[in-house]
Amino acid sequence: MEVTKGMTIGEVLRQNRGTARIFMEFGMHCLGCPHATSETVEQACAAHGTNADELIHQLNTFLSEQA
Repeated sequence: MEVTKGMTIGEVLRQNRGTARIFMEFGMHCLGCPHATSETVEQACAAHGTNADELIHQLNTFLSEQA
């Protein structure tokens, strides 16, 4: 699976719970709340003022190392 900006945080977390650590490193600490899990990665980055491209890169690097 490759993470894209259009995927929801919930979709990414369901694929691999280990991605939670990366989201938290980017300041996204409320991963369990309904609103957060239904937001797209891009929307969450905009809300938290973080770099979506860098987050996507780190998530995909992590997932490729798990394969």
